[in-house]
Amino acid sequence: MADLFAAARAAHVARAAPLAARMRPRRLADYVGQDHVVGPGRLLRRLIESDRLGSVILHGPPGVGKTTLAEIIARETKRRFVELSATAAGVKEVREVLDAARRRLEDDGGHTCLFVDEIHRFNKAQQDVLLPDVEAGVVALIGATTQNPYFSLTSALVSRSRLFALEPLTAAEIATILDRALADAEHGLGREQVVLTAAARDFLAASADGDARRALGALEVGVLSSGTRPLEFTLELARESVQRKGVVYDDGDTHYDCASALIKSIRGSDPDAGLYWLARMLEGGEDVRFLARRLVILASEDVGNADPRALVIAVAAMQATEFVGLPECQLTLAQAVTYLAVAPKSNACTSAIAAARRDVREQAVIPVPRHLRDGHSASTRALGRGAGYRYAHDAPDAIAAQEYLGVPRRYYQPTDRGEEQRIAVRLAEIRRRLGAAGDDGPGEDGGGAAAP
Repeated sequence: MADLFAAARAAHVARAAPLAARMRPRRLADYVGQDHVVGPGRLLRRLIESDRLGSVILHGPPGVGKTTLAEIIARETKRRFVELSATAAGVKEVREVLDAARRRLEDDGGHTCLFVDEIHRFNKAQQDVLLPDVEAGVVALIGATTQNPYFSLTSALVSRSRLFALEPLTAAEIATILDRALADAEHGLGREQVVLTAAARDFLAASADGDARRALGALEVGVLSSGTRPLEFTLELARESVQRKGVVYDDGDTHYDCASALIKSIRGSDPDAGLYWLARMLEGGEDVRFLARRLVILASEDVGNADPRALVIAVAAMQATEFVGLPECQLTLAQAVTYLAVAPKSNACTSAIAAARRDVREQAVIPVPRHLRDGHSASTRALGRGAGYRYAHDAPDAIAAQEYLGVPRRYYQPTDRGEEQRIAVRLAEIRRRLGAAGDDGPGEDGGGAAAP
């Protein structure tokens, strides 16, 4: 009687579960997406089919099927599936699961699949508890994480695991999942008499950003909130069900990837791409001070003297951002992004300081020439410091022909772009007047341009 009651209660809970949970496929053949990982002949599929699983870490954004895949793996390999959430389980709970798995293996040879969701939230001690039993094969560990495992997990656990990156689902794959949910009368919405228009399907699939859970959630909200049957699920209903789209953005890889895309788009002179990545970061809640700092750095690193006004605009944008804050500072940041993107580009200053610092680190230190040394005090003048120095403003055009370094070096090499084209002409005359040694390349002791 107790078993019947438990079964009935489990069935009721299953029916009350969200649509996304009810629609999880039970077999690998029904799994949608991730063909690069579980497609025919792929490594993870071969490991499942040969029952040589070992320890596996699945990493990727939310809603791409990490938990579902873990359940399928356990079912396909005929292992007992035990799930722990790293947000709630401690060392005590982990030890209890491992002890139970060990007893089961000793008693009847039964194997256990331990699934740890959000495994990156385990601290080092909790991860270390897993190692002996994972290595001994007591459990087949499947860890799921939205973070980069190389940064968020211990090297010991990573070295004992096979890592598989799951990608956001395509719009076509999400559309397939939506169609299945509408056709499935047992687990899905097949009994609800819903007709999903093509426009609504396309909108739900696109707005989900690769997250099947989000698309199914919006579909379920739209259906259950509408009393009309049969129901035509229109584009208008789809927009209402989605409401404001949540942008997936975190402080891990997404933060760095978007920042990299922003900088590289501006460096590549594409203002439209720059604005998109700026918008993506703003919608994700990025710190506007971080954005302003990156634009100031870029103004010198990638524009430099090809357009000296770029740094002025970037610094002004940083100050305005601090002064007005959001939402208005988005206008200032957008102005800075577009100006920097279309400005002529030069990394001559970046290369010059990199080369000069490399010389300081790797070459013998150049002593300050005697005539350039400080001679303000009587004691320093008595030592001859500053003797022979020519005051630049006493020379024609304020260019005093004397040695300022003492050895031939050419660090700054202006480009022929923007304002640097004019600077290059003037610098050539200055170097001629100064009588600088060496040709137009680096001096014989080094000092060429270095990649930033």
